[in-house]
Amino acid sequence: MAAETKHITLQAQNLSVGYFKKKEGIPVSQNINFSFSEGELIGLVGANGIGKSTLLRTLAGMQPKLSGNILIKRKPLQAYSTLELANQISVVLTEPPASKNLTVLELISLGRQPYTSWMGTLSDKDKVAVNKALQATETQALAERKCFELSDGQLQRVAIARALAQDTPIIILDEPTTHLDLYHRAYILKLLKKLVSESNKTVLFSTHEIDLAIQLSDKMMVMTDKASYFDTPCNLIEAGHFDALFPKDTIHFDKTTGRFSIKK
Repeated sequence: MAAETKHITLQAQNLSVGYFKKKEGIPVSQNINFSFSEGELIGLVGANGIGKSTLLRTLAGMQPKLSGNILIKRKPLQAYSTLELANQISVVLTEPPASKNLTVLELISLGRQPYTSWMGTLSDKDKVAVNKALQATETQALAERKCFELSDGQLQRVAIARALAQDTPIIILDEPTTHLDLYHRAYILKLLKKLVSESNKTVLFSTHEIDLAIQLSDKMMVMTDKASYFDTPCNLIEAGHFDALFPKDTIHFDKTTGRFSIKK
């Protein structure tokens, strides 16, 4: 039986990301190339300040690229209207929700905005999508709680549920495990892995939990000050790309275990 063909969802070609200052592009990272497919969990790693958040915001259409191409389902990102883009990509950022006075159910329901009427009325289909998101993230018991009453781990699950309710083929998360303890970091990443396998979505997340990302990601992108590398974790380990993330006199990467340790 032939292997199932996975469709490409998100691509970058010779992409340069950064900021504009007085109309002049200031690059943060350049020559980025990758091709993501449906049903893949992709971990994005790199040292602080290397440009991970800038890349994610650019891929989501939240800030302009400097040069190169971003393709969503082989169509240029800039060819999508704002509403069309909201049907393709959902984003979970590190910032807390604008109003923590919302209930969990109300916040998750905001994910249906691209599909609702101008009055924001939820159809039966919208309600089904919200309930599926609650179930997938195990947040049903929190539905009537106010967001300000939640722990960091609970709030992160609710943010992911809102993205799931949006029902897009691509989900982008910027450091979804920030401020969480080890158990909840592992829980969130295992949740993302489960969502990918069950829904066939493309999920891209940035993280400082490199050890966990190596264990759970289908593919990874390693951003360094010299270049960005995209491949399976095993191939990236073999090529020595994780060794380049941190100064060798301080941090050691063990290729056998796939773990970092502090040099004493």
